[in-house]
Amino acid sequence: MKQSAAVRPEATFHRKAAVAYGAALDHAGKVQIKGIDNFDLDRTIFQTLEGKLARYVMRKRVAKEVFWTDSAAGSVQKAYDAICDAKALPEVDPVLVQFLVDECDFDVEHADGSFLDHLYFGFEYSARHYPQHSPLVMLLHSILGTGTNTFAMEASKIPALEKLMNPFEWRQTEAFPSILRLLYTGDLLRELHENGSRAKSLKSVRMHRVIDNAPIEMSGEDFWIAMNYQLIHLIDFLPVANWSANQSDSSFILFRNVYAMMQDAGQLEARIDYTPASGSGGRLGENNGLGGWLTTKIPVSLAERLASKSIRNFSDRIGHSLDYTLVWE
Repeated sequence: MKQSAAVRPEATFHRKAAVAYGAALDHAGKVQIKGIDNFDLDRTIFQTLEGKLARYVMRKRVAKEVFWTDSAAGSVQKAYDAICDAKALPEVDPVLVQFLVDECDFDVEHADGSFLDHLYFGFEYSARHYPQHSPLVMLLHSILGTGTNTFAMEASKIPALEKLMNPFEWRQTEAFPSILRLLYTGDLLRELHENGSRAKSLKSVRMHRVIDNAPIEMSGEDFWIAMNYQLIHLIDFLPVANWSANQSDSSFILFRNVYAMMQDAGQLEARIDYTPASGSGGRLGENNGLGGWLTTKIPVSLAERLASKSIRNFSDRIGHSLDYTLVWE
């Protein structure tokens, strides 16, 4: 799916609903979900995933086509149009857009559509529901690396990119891939949970940049802002429907854990309405075959361990250190 960074793609109804309502939503009963035959995982950001089991599970989780009922699609579109009419999105510096077009490669599919679809979703959601801070961070959050070792640009272009952003935007953008990996590996999130009562006493966080392993540091204030960006990012990976049946989806697990930690720490600033799943775990309107059903039976604890191991392997392959330090006042 060849796209230009200068052209904003049309969002899916799943993304439009999240933006329109400022929420992570389970759309069970409003959609039909079918597996995609002959899905090529090597055309996605998961192309670098290794291991037959891991690739099989990921293929079953992302190789889905969603069909909305006419009434549900109409309701989402109406709500989305209303929020768009109420406030226009901020303009992106044309010079930065040209850099993305000339110097970056976004020709890889995301879990749902293209990589650019994902980036523009984050940009729009942030602009509308986290206006306290620059939405540009979410447009560029993965430019220095995804969690699966795909890179939109080379490290040698970092100085040129940094000049096109303000200091806050740069600090957030360079740290985003590192924080995402640290969250998936588990140690950071556990430490944050244990210290939730003194969240405001976090002085700084030290870690290593994914793309080149350079040591970086951000203030505690910037870190909590970064965690809000992380939650917005995870919204785009959540199952479209049937959350009770998809509890073991690794992105959904991480979203739930981070959301709970942020609430407990009193650091959730972005508007992200979320109601935990309830029900018997049925797969209403979802038909992804026996294999798809089996992936929903993976225990949550096992899914967490597998995700952590996978991220550690990805970082090992590129010489990226997952060491970090939380500095408290």
